[in-house]
Amino acid sequence: MSKKGVLLVNLGTPDSPSTADVRKYLDEFLMDGRVIDINLVSRALLVKGVIAPFRSPKSAKLYKEIWSEETGSPLLYYSIRQQELLQEQLGPEYHVELAMRYQTPSIESALEKLRDSRVESVRVIPLFPQYASASTGSVIQKVMKIMSGWLTIPPVSFVNSFHNNDKMISVFADMGRKYQPETYDHILFSFHGLPQRQLIKSDHTHKYCQQVDNCCSNLNDANKFCYSAQSHDTARLIAAKLNLSKENYTVCFQSRLGKDPWVKPYTSEVIAELAKQGKKRLLVFCPAFVADCLETVYEVSVEYHEEFRSGGGEHVQLVESLNDEPSWINALTELAKG
Repeated sequence: MSKKGVLLVNLGTPDSPSTADVRKYLDEFLMDGRVIDINLVSRALLVKGVIAPFRSPKSAKLYKEIWSEETGSPLLYYSIRQQELLQEQLGPEYHVELAMRYQTPSIESALEKLRDSRVESVRVIPLFPQYASASTGSVIQKVMKIMSGWLTIPPVSFVNSFHNNDKMISVFADMGRKYQPETYDHILFSFHGLPQRQLIKSDHTHKYCQQVDNCCSNLNDANKFCYSAQSHDTARLIAAKLNLSKENYTVCFQSRLGKDPWVKPYTSEVIAELAKQGKKRLLVFCPAFVADCLETVYEVSVEYHEEFRSGGGEHVQLVESLNDEPSWINALTELAKG
């Protein structure tokens, strides 16, 4: 029986929390020209000469904090669960594979499995709700590069973004309701950061990004593919489900790297300011991630919690990611079917 192929792709994770494996992962990840968008020579000098050697030991310690002896990396564990549950939901008419953009399982190996099973089509779902060149764009480019070398190329389709998918929005809202948002002093929607230059490059009008006041606050024709604008839209939709007023929540961005300006406001600075204002309890959503990972489990739950307490606050509560929630699998099923 002919099957339809589905390829889920998440970012990636080291094979282990050892310094060597973390360095290998950072090398591959940061050498991607869509991630650090400077010329190859400068990028190689920066990544291989500075970032990877100095960041690997530090990052390895953090990965050890979240690594489980039974399940390993939470990102890989929940990604595998999503693949398994989606396959179960779609049934025998589909063949679902999982890949990581960096490290294992590779996109090459996953596509090879789909080709070997003679699927009649391939539906690629980068597991990033908001489009960014450094994430979704990189996955699409990699898949097209690999499949362009095939003599027989089946019909291929891509999910460009799903930042406003109503089922996904509802799952995030439901996850948040468990913590009774009304009992917190403020709500944060913390997204992974990007360099500002990447947003500016994505503005094909050359007249909108960073040139119009509050350019990301509303989604429109000029910024519809902008990562920041899509992030603001995701936050707005979740807030609407929770009946939050604009005064009760802030959109911010975490995980910046280097000295160049990144998308603002920075989560760490927002948390410090809220502590100064006397806020005691913060609830944090991370709607750029569909599976818990280092950026959620450690950066928010540990680092930001400690920073907030050192400034006078009391508690930072992370809203878990979508992980293997059945409602999220239902949303994935719709995305897979197109």
